[in-house]
Amino acid sequence: MRRAALPSRRAARGFTLIEVVVALVVMAVMSVMAWRAVSALSTSRERNEAAMERAETLQTLMRQWELDLREVQDSAVLPAALSFDGNALRLTRRRESGLQLVMWQLRDGRLSRWESGPVTQRDALQDAWFRSQQLSAEELRAMPGLEGVTGWQMFFFRGNSWSNAQSSGDVVDSSDAAASSPGQTTGSAKQRIAVPSGVRMQLQFGEGSGYSGELVREVAVEAPTS
Repeated sequence: MRRAALPSRRAARGFTLIEVVVALVVMAVMSVMAWRAVSALSTSRERNEAAMERAETLQTLMRQWELDLREVQDSAVLPAALSFDGNALRLTRRRESGLQLVMWQLRDGRLSRWESGPVTQRDALQDAWFRSQQLSAEELRAMPGLEGVTGWQMFFFRGNSWSNAQSSGDVVDSSDAAASSPGQTTGSAKQRIAVPSGVRMQLQFGEGSGYSGELVREVAVEAPTS
């Protein structure tokens, strides 16, 4: 009777310890490479989304900036329909239900926009002017704004040239005694500062803000008198 053939020693043995270790190392390397690829893809997507969000914020604010300037309305109440003190730009803007005071201010590296409600009374417009001077940093931070701004300059187009917005502007006569309203420092009670025909804004951004270089915006101003 023939004895059944025994399996060879080579076929019967399993994986050696070295083979198992090598397989684990290969799997670990492949896992690390896959994780890095996924991580890089995720990081790239987050950066792209952040850049798109910053660009959208900037575009939205610049559209609002241009809209504000194109709807400037001389109230004949405040000394100027458009004024800049080096830190804040204030303007009166026409709305369907009255006039609105708008202020753009740079504080703590953030350019913020504040607006009052539309008003129809002289006293209410003066109150809004006072209110714009008393806003706290917390209130401004709650308003729409742009982070990372380190500085800004403003120029008005008067006559046939650009000049510093803080320089003296043309004075126009007014028969409204309300021209002596709060904030007027020059001129008589029957004079106001003429509205410039254009505004140029230059913004500088800090490192890490996501913006580079300098942003320049020029807007033509057409301000019909009230």
